[in-house]
Amino acid sequence: MAERFGGKYSPQGSQSGHTPMQSPIRAQGSDGQWRTTVLFLSAFLFLFPAFGDGPRDLLFGLLAGGALILAAWLTREGIKAEAEYNTRTLARRPALPRKLFGAAITGIALVLGGMTAGIGLIYPVLFALVGAGLHLGAFGLDPMRDKGMEGIDAFQTGRVAHAVEEGEGYLAGMTDAILRAGDRSLEKRVDQFTAQARKLFRTIEADPGDLTAARKYMSVYLMGARDATIKFADHYAQTRDASARTDYEALLTDLETTFAEKSTAFLSNNRTDLDVEISVLRDRLKFDH
Repeated sequence: MAERFGGKYSPQGSQSGHTPMQSPIRAQGSDGQWRTTVLFLSAFLFLFPAFGDGPRDLLFGLLAGGALILAAWLTREGIKAEAEYNTRTLARRPALPRKLFGAAITGIALVLGGMTAGIGLIYPVLFALVGAGLHLGAFGLDPMRDKGMEGIDAFQTGRVAHAVEEGEGYLAGMTDAILRAGDRSLEKRVDQFTAQARKLFRTIEADPGDLTAARKYMSVYLMGARDATIKFADHYAQTRDASARTDYEALLTDLETTFAEKSTAFLSNNRTDLDVEISVLRDRLKFDH
């Protein structure tokens, strides 16, 4: 049944029951969304009054409003990056500290906005310092250090980080594509699969030695799943084909089952390796004694 949208890269597996899950990244990222929305809306406190003032105040008002919109966007992206960082066992710090830049731009916006009041420069600067401080208090700082990479081979962790980023890109492509289908139930099913795929990511991050065996699951199969989702969403949005929907759900079930079994297999192998290591060490201690 999954063959229609699975393609040659789709794994085969038996169907199993499933429980809806919410994407951990989406769940964590949503915590700060309403605060960034408030920051975005505050831009209109400068934009609307600016059109009733002279050219100078109009310019400063537009710049202040635009700066706050930019600050809100940077902050929202920073929250998403932090949520993804927090879900990973191994993670590099974000290359761009978006929330920190958002705080700085918020301060600049308040300086520009204060200039329209004709109260000199001291008070606008004070407004900027208070505003930037409140921004940092509300949203915090970006992650500033790599996580979980101490004492681990840098080359191997780099390979794992690259593979996880590649896999996350395919999952994001699936999530974006299924929105075009206009079916909330399928959106939840895709979220459920992405949560299962991320369990495999966390398993590989915990033991980078499993990367070679898991590579096709984190790239080839996920690439096929993304491409199948794009084809299905475009087809289903136009036709509402019930048979196609059934086939696509069967594919998601196959994917969930396969990724769950692979995660369990890697964890089992890790435990076996641990038992062997402990046994060998204990034997050596007995011999030395």
